[in-house]
Amino acid sequence: MGLGHGKAIASIAAALALAGCAGMHGAGSGMHGAGASAWTTLIDGDQGLGNFSRVGDADWHAADGAIVADRKESKPSAFLVTRDSYRDFEVYAEFWVSHDANSGIYMRCANGANPTDTTCYEANIYDERPEAKYGTGAITHLAAVDPMPKAGGKWNTYDITVKGSRITVVLNGEKTAEIEDSRLAAGPIALQYVQGLVKFRKVRIRAL
Repeated sequence: MGLGHGKAIASIAAALALAGCAGMHGAGSGMHGAGASAWTTLIDGDQGLGNFSRVGDADWHAADGAIVADRKESKPSAFLVTRDSYRDFEVYAEFWVSHDANSGIYMRCANGANPTDTTCYEANIYDERPEAKYGTGAITHLAAVDPMPKAGGKWNTYDITVKGSRITVVLNGEKTAEIEDSRLAAGPIALQYVQGLVKFRKVRIRAL
């Protein structure tokens, strides 16, 4: 075999190897995003109030690099409600609450103008809930936690997947609740405020 011929074969082999590596990288990237759309950011630091409608009289405002609620007037619950409805999705949230806070993330709300924990699915944030098994980390009324984790006084993450009849709640990297329930098929998402100090610094969602 001549030297020139050998160099040509070596060049072809190198090109094939490089193409193979590129193909593997592309396949990996495709698998990571398979079946899901791109993320939509609803809250990013102190930006995002315009992505929600307000229900109730909480004082939601931008402060300390987050969207904050720390007081209300009279109604028992107040909400930031998304303008869009969602069926199958993953929602990711970073939140900080005081130890006495009562909050939550409501999903597939049947009526966005009047969210409740029986007409929406709620991933609860309520360390001092009298019935602790449906407090922080639980799906209120439907999936209990034991023991109940505490979220007060620190930054936390919720990663919640809602697909078909299954809802899975992951708090700070640990699965805390999961149910199969088909009563509510689609609807907006709502961030709840009842009492204490509540901050959301990141909320994003993607369709599945």
